[in-house]
Amino acid sequence: MKKINFEGSHVALVTPFGKDGKIDEGAFAALVGRQLRAKTAGLVPVGSTGESSALSAEEHARLISLSVRQAKGKKLVIAGVASNVTERAAELAREASDLGADALLVLAPYYNKPTQDGLYRHFLEVANATSLPILVYNIPGRTGVNVLPQTLARLARACPQIAGVKEASGSVEQSSDAALLCPRSFVILSGDDSLTVPLISVGASGVISVLANVIPNETAELCRLALSGRREQALAMHLKMLPLVRALFAQTNPIPVKAALAMMGLCRQDLRLPLTSLSAEFKPALRAALKSFDLL
Repeated sequence: MKKINFEGSHVALVTPFGKDGKIDEGAFAALVGRQLRAKTAGLVPVGSTGESSALSAEEHARLISLSVRQAKGKKLVIAGVASNVTERAAELAREASDLGADALLVLAPYYNKPTQDGLYRHFLEVANATSLPILVYNIPGRTGVNVLPQTLARLARACPQIAGVKEASGSVEQSSDAALLCPRSFVILSGDDSLTVPLISVGASGVISVLANVIPNETAELCRLALSGRREQALAMHLKMLPLVRALFAQTNPIPVKAALAMMGLCRQDLRLPLTSLSAEFKPALRAALKSFDLL
């Protein structure tokens, strides 16, 4: 297993669609290019923000391939792996590895609501399918199950290939417990843009960010300031970003971020059902937040 530095801001890429409902590869390439020119540390295609659950198998593979091809090794490519069937998750892991991804972001199984032992065995099976480093994606609000710090520690001890966690439980205490229980080499990345600075203060190394789709350099700078201990500057930037973060999560992700990118002229706001476009009542706050960063 190759050693990877996961420090910094990694963008959870959106998947743009055209008028025909198909992936807009031109818009996707432009969005990736914007990140390559920024201080973003890594690209995360086909995650929750990328509407992975609405993609066909062919589309899923295509987006990973496009990301790897365009990144050319200049940025990490952390491919999303999401299935509530362990065998299928393992297949997706093998495919992402074959396509050239650097690491995997493996979602906890959704709907099934496995026990902690079931979660442990799921991630081990996926790890056995590939040699790539794996980040556990813990987002109980979407999956219905919480990967507890004790389970993360058990995984880290049993399989060093399981390199870390994207922690989106919304709990600073849970991230603190993960830092306490897991080996020092175990990586914690914030999965909530509003908690990037608090989680870095208790041991996180950065963020997998929705916000970085909109303001990639500022998100990277926020991580740099927080990681270097420049508390007052990090806090000031965090507070400046907060209205934009709130606007980007006013409705289910990625509804608002696609609306923001559409307002910026970077892609269409189209989503695949059952997701629908941003409600009119939330658009003024989003526009105001974008204007505060001179994005409109």
